Amino acid sequence: MGNLFSKSFFVFLGVLLLINLVQAHFTPLIYDETYYWYYAQNMAWGYFDHPPMVALLVKLSLFFFEGELGVRFFSCLFGSGTVMIIWLLIDRDAKEKYIPHFFVLLFAMVLFNAYGFLILPDTPLLFFTALFLLLYKRFLEKGGLPLAILLGLAMAALLYSKYHAVLVIFFVLLSNLALLRNKLAWVAVLVAVLAYLPHLNWLYQNDFISVKYHLFERPNQPYDFAEFTLGYFLNLIVNFGLLFPWFYWALITTKPKDLFTRSLTYVSYGIIFFFFLSSFHRRAQAQWVIAISVPMMVLAFQYLIDHRKSRKWMYRLGIVSVVLLFYTRAWLVYQPLLPFMGYETHGPKEWVKTLKDIVGDTPVVFENSYRRAPMYSFYSGNTSFSLNNIYYRQNQYSIDSAEAAVQHRRVAYVTPFANSGEFTYVPFRSNRYYGWYIDNFESYRKLRCFLEDPELDLSKGIQLVQIYNPYSDTIPLDKIKINIAYLDRYKDILELLPVEMKSPEARFLFPKDTTMINCQLPTPTKEHPAYIKFSISENELRSGINSASIKVKQ
Repeated sequence: MGNLFSKSFFVFLGVLLLINLVQAHFTPLIYDETYYWYYAQNMAWGYFDHPPMVALLVKLSLFFFEGELGVRFFSCLFGSGTVMIIWLLIDRDAKEKYIPHFFVLLFAMVLFNAYGFLILPDTPLLFFTALFLLLYKRFLEKGGLPLAILLGLAMAALLYSKYHAVLVIFFVLLSNLALLRNKLAWVAVLVAVLAYLPHLNWLYQNDFISVKYHLFERPNQPYDFAEFTLGYFLNLIVNFGLLFPWFYWALITTKPKDLFTRSLTYVSYGIIFFFFLSSFHRRAQAQWVIAISVPMMVLAFQYLIDHRKSRKWMYRLGIVSVVLLFYTRAWLVYQPLLPFMGYETHGPKEWVKTLKDIVGDTPVVFENSYRRAPMYSFYSGNTSFSLNNIYYRQNQYSIDSAEAAVQHRRVAYVTPFANSGEFTYVPFRSNRYYGWYIDNFESYRKLRCFLEDPELDLSKGIQLVQIYNPYSDTIPLDKIKINIAYLDRYKDILELLPVEMKSPEARFLFPKDTTMINCQLPTPTKEHPAYIKFSISENELRSGINSASIKVKQ
């Protein structure tokens, strides 16, 4: 270890780790973090939005600490681990002379720094991307069965972190197609598949709901160059902050002389190009390309070592980045440092306290908010649930047992989609929320509707609709109303219309059973729809999401 890391390197790394631990302790959680904390309350091999690695890290963190640090502790460890591995990836004898420059470059990468203390799926994605590349580097140098096994386990861990990991693995393979003829490479693949089988089984058991959502069910909007493609290029700049010209210039000017450097360039170019093409279809998010931070940090630092003039300017501008970043990190804790701006870390404890003071220990049902429900549970310690309707999207609350925890109980129902209520509160820099009490809350959001044909023929007025009841209770049909949502080609709702049931003999939905009901579908009154969704309302609640998007035959 002493030959790999100098005492000076560990001093800088220790300072970084201490800063991240302090930041993790004093910064309130953001909404996504509480959502992953909610994951960790019920460990599983998969979740609606992501594989389970982020939940595992939260679970492990909670063994050591409570509160915010109890959620983020392992993100701090993984952040420091990623830095250590990146250092090992750099092949320059002179790198020990430029340890301060190395850490200045790290601080230039805005999102990379955020994932050093925030617990998000990108945190393990970065760590295992770095580890996978290091093991691949060793595999190219030495080969051998032990390295092949470790490489396979790293690939599995990468895939358990985030589905974007497929791109990292694919572009490494593309950079060296000779791996297809390497028996040990196939051993690595076999190990990865075997290690990933529990998640694949979870996907199978849950009808591949995560894959279907990310590939087919995410709502979209008409293409807009400024918002989609230009916005994507802005994201590429944001990822590397003020030093972005040097990061990309290092990538462009790198002429790979070995297979490993070739893999770094392939992963960087490949992910950038993949999401560039994706930007013509949907709006990209800045963190989607975060995996390129690892290979591009290696290339940029090697460029800094090799080019004296650039090194001077990179270091000077990097110092400016460090100052700005530390000010921003302080602002995450203390909002008055930038009084004209607000972020998710500002005010969550306050609105949770306000709401808890109103409702006491009564469980809270949030309409259309998988973000506020876990935030409330984390800071209040009370039960909450997100009731998702047709104007929102499915999430972890749609598939787990959270609905049962509020069923047939007195709840406080909270929504921003009302003009009055029994109580009200206004979160920091947000819309007013209204709430009222429901003495016997009852919802059936897990009912699923199907058609026999994969496409809907609107010319047939009567359709045979299959309704599966996954509950243990018999549900009278007069308790529910079936609606149909007509969607445009971007899967935005055009209109929601009631469906008339034409099966008088069908009076109940029996538990764990499928009921066939003839339904008269209403004629759409707006433009010809591209898709439909079935939507069931119960007890005067807003209509839910009770089917996948079904294509309309044109």
